[in-house]
Amino acid sequence: MLTKKGAATRQRIIDAAADEIRERGVGAATLDDIGRRSGTGKSQLFHYFPEGKEQLLMAVAEWEAGQVIEDQQPYLGQLTSWRAWGQWRDVVVERYRRQGVHCPLGVLITEIGRHTPAAQAVTRQLLEQWQRQIQAGIEDMQASGSIGRDVDPVRASAALIAAIQGGVTILMSTGSADHLEAALDLYLDYLGAGAPSYS
Repeated sequence: MLTKKGAATRQRIIDAAADEIRERGVGAATLDDIGRRSGTGKSQLFHYFPEGKEQLLMAVAEWEAGQVIEDQQPYLGQLTSWRAWGQWRDVVVERYRRQGVHCPLGVLITEIGRHTPAAQAVTRQLLEQWQRQIQAGIEDMQASGSIGRDVDPVRASAALIAAIQGGVTILMSTGSADHLEAALDLYLDYLGAGAPSYS
C-alpha cells in the first residue's frame, strides 16, 4: 500500500511517461528521459515499477484508458438529446486531434503486445465501459422517440466504437481527423434517419 506521497510520485512518473510518448512516440521514450521529466532517479523508477519499462507502459495504458472515458464527460453520460450527441461528437474529435499521431494508449497493441493478457484486459474493460454508455444513450433516445426502434442498441454501439477506433488509427497514420469526423457524422445520420426530432 503506497503512502499519499508515494502514490503522488508514482502518478508523476506515469504522467511524465505519457507526455514522453505523446511527444516522441513509444519507442523513443526512455527511462532516463522519463526520470528527467518526472524529477525521479532510476532507483525510484524501479521502486515503483520493478519490472521496468514494460510495467510502466502498462500503468500508462491503464491510466490513459480511464482518461479516454473521463475526457468525454459529461456528454458521454448524458446522450439524451441530439444536441448532447453533437457535443459529444465534437469532444471526441477534439480529443484525438489534440492527441495527434502519438497515442499513449497505443502501447497496448505496440510495445506491450496485443496478445498480452493484461493489455487485453485493459482494452476490453475500456471498450465495454465505453460501449455501455453509448448503448444507454441510444436506449434513452429510443424511449423519447428520437431514434427508431429498429436500431439495435448493442450492435449500433459496438459499430460506433469500431468506427471511432478506425478513424483514430488513420489519424495516427496520417495526422488527419477527416476520417474520424466522417465516421461520426455518418453514424449520427444513421441513428437519426427517419426520426422527426433529428436536426
